[in-house]
Amino acid sequence: MSTATLKRDTACENVFVKIPQSDMDFFQLFSEKMGWSVEKKQNIWDNYILNSPKNIDLTDEEIMEEVRSVRYGKV
Repeated sequence: MSTATLKRDTACENVFVKIPQSDMDFFQLFSEKMGWSVEKKQNIWDNYILNSPKNIDLTDEEIMEEVRSVRYGKV
């Protein structure tokens, strides 16, 4: 019995799945076999923080003004 090679150049969609930790090894193995990638939420946040700008030309007052405009709808 031979396995068919699936064409993988279709658009991908990010999906968040909550599974028991005990099933994670199986899920990662299954994902590998399907050609999918698995990232944990913590890894996504770590990458976001790692790649975020370090020096922003904003004052504390400008940041708080933006926070207030979003929080209180005064845009």
